[in-house]
Amino acid sequence: MTGVPASAAGGSGAKPVRGGKLGTAAVNQASLWNIANILTMIRLLLVPGFVLLLFHDGGYDPVWRSFAWAAFAIAMITDLFDGHLARAYNLVTDFGKIADPIADKAIMGAALVSLSVLGDLPWWITGVILARELGITLMRFWVIRHAVIPASRGGKLKTLAQGTAAGMYVLVLTGPLATLRFWVMMVAVVLTVVTGLDYVRQAVVLRRKGLAAERAAAAERAAEAVEALQAPAGTAVGAGQAAGAVGGVTDVRGADVRSADVHGADVRGGAEARDAAEAER
Repeated sequence: MTGVPASAAGGSGAKPVRGGKLGTAAVNQASLWNIANILTMIRLLLVPGFVLLLFHDGGYDPVWRSFAWAAFAIAMITDLFDGHLARAYNLVTDFGKIADPIADKAIMGAALVSLSVLGDLPWWITGVILARELGITLMRFWVIRHAVIPASRGGKLKTLAQGTAAGMYVLVLTGPLATLRFWVMMVAVVLTVVTGLDYVRQAVVLRRKGLAAERAAAAERAAEAVEALQAPAGTAVGAGQAAGAVGGVTDVRGADVRSADVHGADVRGGAEARDAAEAER
């Protein structure tokens, strides 16, 4: 429940570099069977085992509940390790992206529901935590088209508080320790609500920014389309105007030539009339 999928990839033949980033080709050659995915599978298998151990012998045997606590603790520890390995060695697979958050919520949900069924944990606490986890998961899908909500420090602290409190409730504690686990759970509930509200705020902001960016991109594409349509029309009009201008010049020149021809004919007619008059004299 670290917020970072413990995805896995390996088996490409290349030795991974700690803390480095593998190329796309290396990631695409990922193998399903690597340490991060194996730890995620172990955590998934621990969920039914944890429930069976917790409810064994009526659910109130301190010894069997200690075994259940051990299974729960191993599951929570593997969650830390598979996430760390996935980040450090860039072990990314589609299986890891899906299985890791499912395993995280499955072990925590199984612990909370089981403890409420046994009467050790109030149902309202279980309801608040599970509603928050389910709501945030659905909200991530709501904004995933625009952006990914990153895991915050508050979210990681919330996960630690939930795991610690649930683990203390699994054990049979009495006296001051029983009082302490109640307050640890209250801290976990407060962190659950506060971080949930913060995730909602981030989701709303990211969605607004994403929608604004989409509208701006759509307006830019529309403007480009209008310019593309106007550019050929403007060119044709310009060409028509240029052709009209050339035609006008040609017409003017033609009119001048015709006027010159008429004037020449008048001059020749006047000269011939004078010659005829002189011949008669």
